[in-house]
Amino acid sequence: MRAALAALSHPEIDIKKTYPLARELDKIKAWRFEKTGLYRILEHEILSKNHKVPVRIFTPQENKTNKLLLFFHGGGWVTGNIDSYNGVCSDMARITGCTVASVDYRLAPEYKFPCGLEDCYAAAKEMFLNNSLLDIKSENIVLIGDSAGGNLACAVSLLARDRKEFFPKKQILIYPLTANNHSETSPFKSVKENGTGYLLTSKNIEGFMELYISKKEDMKNPYLAPLLAKDFSNLPKTLVVTAEYCPLRDEGEEYGRKIQEAGGYAQIVRIQDAIHGYFSLPVKFKQVKETYDIINNFLEE
Repeated sequence: MRAALAALSHPEIDIKKTYPLARELDKIKAWRFEKTGLYRILEHEILSKNHKVPVRIFTPQENKTNKLLLFFHGGGWVTGNIDSYNGVCSDMARITGCTVASVDYRLAPEYKFPCGLEDCYAAAKEMFLNNSLLDIKSENIVLIGDSAGGNLACAVSLLARDRKEFFPKKQILIYPLTANNHSETSPFKSVKENGTGYLLTSKNIEGFMELYISKKEDMKNPYLAPLLAKDFSNLPKTLVVTAEYCPLRDEGEEYGRKIQEAGGYAQIVRIQDAIHGYFSLPVKFKQVKETYDIINNFLEE
């Protein structure tokens, strides 16, 4: 397994050059599934300034709760889409009993920071301020995202607090990117220990960020790197889930600690024997099942 991971994490792979191929692979690996009686699917669009943001809504038919998980997908802000996350979102709806709304935000480098973030914020704003679509109260809407999607969930919560248009009560961050330095000078041990050999390399994290930013000054923006925020108070109740062999592990856990130090609630859980991206695996994997158990407990609190 380690040999296979090392081969797939070859240091010469440059995401800045290969992201078009990664997008084509997303199309191929997109989980195809039948619209069974387990959930109902609704295609919706939300206006973000002059752009329409597609949102795919999965509503479970059985064991349904009155909660909505507003999901932002991973992929380094550059790859991934609602099709490639069909399997994840359908599993999420089935296992949690929550309605899941998956946001197809615009991707870099065609649409650089903060375009994708503003799309996610617009989707959240509509869900929180207009409950006529799903008839779910705003206090029952939870932000959730993995990797770059976890970063976007962090940033939407910060924006919501600062703009004061709506406020999420809870957020779930799955191995989120929260820092702006993933080089050898990173203060986080996991970047050095797990930055090669575990699929997501520190070099490619830097490449994703270079594709995402509009200008160098963006790297100092807390809406891009949430650990740069000066104030961590008045943020949602937070669940941070990290993976043992993920380069983003320590910065995700540090974000949770910052919320705790500011007097907020943050539960920090590290999944053992897991690598970055594991949450997209089928639920039969024990790390995925463990994560859903943790998520369900957090949702019930």
